[in-house]
Amino acid sequence: MSRGPMSLRLRLFLLILSPLLIVSVLLGMWRFAVAQATAEMLFDRGLLAAALAISRDVSISEGDALSPRTRALISDAGGGEVFYHVTGPGGIYVTGYAYPPIDSITASGPGPHYLQASYRGQPVRVLRMSEPTTIGNMTGETIVTVWQRSAERDAFARALARRAAALMIALMATVAIVVWFGVQRGLHPIRSLHDAIALRSPNDLSRIQRRVPAEVSGIVATLNRLFGQLDQSLKTHQAFISDASHQLRNPAAAILSLAESLPEVDDPVQKRFREQELIAAARKSVRLTEQLLSLERLRYGGALREEPFDLNDIAEAVCNDLGPEVLVRDLRFGFDRVDGPLALRGDPVLVGEAVRNLISNAMQHGGESLTEIAVRTAAEAGFAMIEVRDDGQGLSPNNAETVFRRFGQLEPGTGSGLGLAIVRDVAHLHGGTVTLEKVSRGACVRIRFPLPQSNANLRENGRSGCA
Repeated sequence: MSRGPMSLRLRLFLLILSPLLIVSVLLGMWRFAVAQATAEMLFDRGLLAAALAISRDVSISEGDALSPRTRALISDAGGGEVFYHVTGPGGIYVTGYAYPPIDSITASGPGPHYLQASYRGQPVRVLRMSEPTTIGNMTGETIVTVWQRSAERDAFARALARRAAALMIALMATVAIVVWFGVQRGLHPIRSLHDAIALRSPNDLSRIQRRVPAEVSGIVATLNRLFGQLDQSLKTHQAFISDASHQLRNPAAAILSLAESLPEVDDPVQKRFREQELIAAARKSVRLTEQLLSLERLRYGGALREEPFDLNDIAEAVCNDLGPEVLVRDLRFGFDRVDGPLALRGDPVLVGEAVRNLISNAMQHGGESLTEIAVRTAAEAGFAMIEVRDDGQGLSPNNAETVFRRFGQLEPGTGSGLGLAIVRDVAHLHGGTVTLEKVSRGACVRIRFPLPQSNANLRENGRSGCA
């Protein structure tokens, strides 16, 4: 069973405590080394004090045994049991333990010499010093040797280290408690923000007004921006559903009315006429439904399908498909393609739908003066261009905002008001633009698609504007 993600509180706790723990371990190692050095210094000074006291007592007593006061001083100054050995001028034994650890002592000269040696199988720290002394009628060097077990020094160093470790452990425990509850307190604004968001309903997409720390303000700003986009998207969907239901109501009612009246018609000619009206109404309804689905696919259909295609081939295929319908209305219909390919990447089905809508829009809204529809492709300044021109009643560039809006119509007609909206969305989805060009007669709609970099240097061919 996989474990869940680590909580932010625990993550911050570990991030703060981990470096402190590492520092405390390094500090403990340093403190133990300092404790050992301190123990060495203190015990060496104790050995020196004991050696000086022994040398003074021997000099005063002229070789007699140490006084009780000196022995007490040696015990107090040494911090533990101290052994000593004294020889007078000529190497005569004066006092102390008979067998010092002399095998390892090679130092010479009057100053104190510290050495490591072994005494009765145990490591010891040895101090040897000599000074001129007169005992009786003999004058010479008195050598004082004192030593102490190293174990006593190590025990003292460990005691110092344990006290330091106990202090650091207590300090780390205190810091851990403070950090644990401090992080909990510091995360209170985030928990409060979570509670505020959890209380919201699906219908509440208003901005979050709660005050939060600077580190969280970016998240809140992103959430507010997302809420605004969702709210706008929902409003757009609601408006689209309302408009679509309004647009579909009339065709559906017309189909139902024609279907109900058809059984009552006995005249074969009239019945045939009603059947043609029913078929036309059904086709209009299907076309409107297809356009609505296409528009929603463009707005909310996700990623664009990417594949290479030639704009010339797409335009020619659409013209061939709609050619018979145009000719039935006794209109002149022409297609002028650029020399060479217009290679693009995108969704050829959507591009073909855009071209189809331009031609259908010209047929539906050209009016009684419409006699010609011309389709042309060209390459200009890094763009592949296709334009549809007619000589009908015309469209002014001033009306572009209205005609390219969904369900936008300049005047009541048989169209759905979706054709040019689909054209605009297809162009934008492919990184292009669609414009209404100013012409002396009729209407001219132009779509520009940016050519891929490899085809951006295609030569211009044909006119750059509508005649």
